[in-house]
Amino acid sequence: MIKYTYLLIDLFSLLVPLIFSFHPKIQLYKHWNALLPAILITAVVYLCWDSLFVHLGVWGFDPAYVTGFKIGNLPVEEVLFFICIPYSCVFTFDCLTRVIKATYIQQIVQYINYGLALILLVLSCFFYSRPYTASAFLLLLVLILAGNYFKVTWFPKFYVIYGILLLPFLIVNGLLTGTGLARPVVWYSAGGIIGLRIMTIPFEDIFYGMGLILINVWLYTWIRSREWRSARVLS
Repeated sequence: MIKYTYLLIDLFSLLVPLIFSFHPKIQLYKHWNALLPAILITAVVYLCWDSLFVHLGVWGFDPAYVTGFKIGNLPVEEVLFFICIPYSCVFTFDCLTRVIKATYIQQIVQYINYGLALILLVLSCFFYSRPYTASAFLLLLVLILAGNYFKVTWFPKFYVIYGILLLPFLIVNGLLTGTGLARPVVWYSAGGIIGLRIMTIPFEDIFYGMGLILINVWLYTWIRSREWRSARVLS
């Protein structure tokens, strides 16, 4: 049973959001034509990145916790991770963005963007010798600056919602990195990360996860907006 650990983490992360996608007040299933391409496009990028770091020995997977089926050098559970987790997070964003106002953050979002961008730039320069660490910081830096440049209106809400998502993030990523388990499902080489951890979670993972969800949300909202504009033209 232990070999299904990672698979079960994936599936339980997806279960509730998938069921509630059909709730009459949510109906996320009606927007799968925007959500699924967003997830798949992002997954391809992240899986290539992921595969590279496995090849470099930055991280790997304990064979005791996976079924043994692989796609390239990645266990199938890792591939599913980039589908299940983004789906659950975009579902949460789609639900909460309807009720969260984030009015105060809207007023200071540029300061938040530039402040966070500066911190990420400093960290990526300081840890340039660690490719995972530096690239996680740099990718998020680019996304934040792009969001600021294009004046993305939902950025304030995203900051609030990602803050909320950090709780399930700590649970899921905590399990994957060894919280409550005899050994971590996903191990990290000592030289591949800063070494600072939150419980068992590498510090970088918070920014890696933020970039992952941000790209998914961006693509999802962009595709939906194009569909809305097309519908208006046709009508």
